[in-house]
Amino acid sequence: MREYKIKRGHNPDLDALVTKYFGAKGDIGKGMQFSVEGIGAITLKQEKSSLFIGIVPPKTVCGDYSVIKKWNDFLFDATGKDTKERKKEFGKI
Repeated sequence: MREYKIKRGHNPDLDALVTKYFGAKGDIGKGMQFSVEGIGAITLKQEKSSLFIGIVPPKTVCGDYSVIKKWNDFLFDATGKDTKERKKEFGKI
């Protein structure tokens, strides 16, 4: 499970974002699980200003790269940080 810190001052409605991008409904505060083609089984949970994400990849690989863009757009809207900022944050660990 990976921790993504939400940018200070960024207050997204994470439940609405999950519904918008992946069509899954649930309460992200309690934790939720859903599956997305090309990404796999996703577990999401929000604790204070962090978003915890666990992914179990699918057995077959999808050749559609639009899934990666969709995932990065979701992470940007959810955390307020772009790919460079998230990479820099993980480099500190």
